[in-house]
Amino acid sequence: MIHAFTRRRLLAMAGIAAGARAQSTAPVRAITRGPKFHWFGYYDKLQLDPSGRYALGMEVDFEHRSPKANDSIKVGMVDLDDGDRWTELGESRAWNWQQGSMLQWLPGSASEVIWNDRMDGRFVSHILDVKTGKKRTLASSVYSVAPDGRWAITTDFRRLNDTRPGYGYAGLPDPNENVLAPKTSGIWRVDLQTGAQKLIVSVEKVLNVPNPHGDWTGAKHWFNHLLISPDGSRFIFLHRWRGKKEGRSFATRMFTANREGGKLHVIDPYGKTSHFIWRDPQHVLAWAWHPSHGEKFYLYEDQTGKVEVVGPDVMTVNGHCTYLLGNRWILNDTYPDKERNQNVYLYEVATGRRVPLGSFYSPPEYTGEWRCDTHPRSSADGKKIIIDSAHGGNGRQMYLIDIGALV
Repeated sequence: MIHAFTRRRLLAMAGIAAGARAQSTAPVRAITRGPKFHWFGYYDKLQLDPSGRYALGMEVDFEHRSPKANDSIKVGMVDLDDGDRWTELGESRAWNWQQGSMLQWLPGSASEVIWNDRMDGRFVSHILDVKTGKKRTLASSVYSVAPDGRWAITTDFRRLNDTRPGYGYAGLPDPNENVLAPKTSGIWRVDLQTGAQKLIVSVEKVLNVPNPHGDWTGAKHWFNHLLISPDGSRFIFLHRWRGKKEGRSFATRMFTANREGGKLHVIDPYGKTSHFIWRDPQHVLAWAWHPSHGEKFYLYEDQTGKVEVVGPDVMTVNGHCTYLLGNRWILNDTYPDKERNQNVYLYEVATGRRVPLGSFYSPPEYTGEWRCDTHPRSSADGKKIIIDSAHGGNGRQMYLIDIGALV
């Protein structure tokens, strides 16, 4: 019998070999190392400061199980110009494997970062100036931060932990656990100067928007995946529900709303919206199902109903998509393929050309809630890509891909 540690090492070595055989066109280096594990989380957050020197990340000393209420993580940053030196910034008791603690740089700031935590029986957020050490705490969590850095939106992480394990936070029960569509749960707007918050879209409210493509009788509803537009005028959220028809799965509608939660518009009503990103204030790229081409990436025009397929023969599977500066390239990835390789690549919009950046082996123990998606994130200038990956034999760590020569 192969010892578990030996087996993991062999699997990791196989992953490295698989990655070496991939058509990689850019150098890759680890920017964090064991024995502890490091990652950042979602692809739509600012991991790198405006200069591209400091990369945020989180640190934990265990893997392969869901977080418990008493599990804390460290938050910190890596100095890419000083031997990848790690600086600890704080800690959090409000986190998950997919999105961490919503750690991110405040837009427009070269020194302030924000992340979620749990204190005194509620979810809060900390804003820290990494240069001065000055920190203030707001009596609200955050999900997506506006491009001017002055306000944010957030949702109910208690309900998420109940309805979509892996995206909520442990530690606080959902007071609406037995309510199918609560009027006191939904999306809040948060003033990042004062901490004041206001419920602007309730779960109950969206049920007033007709759903001609499905039946949600007896279904339980929640919100997930919030993202403010590049000009701060509107935001996206996913309305999801699970009933007898959906079983253990769920159905989805993609909404947009204005910054006060008004002028609700259903961009995608067909029930299968997945990963998405704003291209500009009027257009959203998303993996979804549409009658025209089935499951593909589509570019939706907000509030008009116009939609077009993108890369139907090149971007053929779901992934975590981001437009690079100037919208010339789409940065994307895949879930593990049949060889368990996660493939990170660029898609050139004008030509339809796909440029592979690397294939990264995902050991089989990284699955379900504690999987390690690569979630590729870009620097502001589009020349540095950072991913989370467990291919190197040291658990999940962060890796930098230099694509300056390509873009």
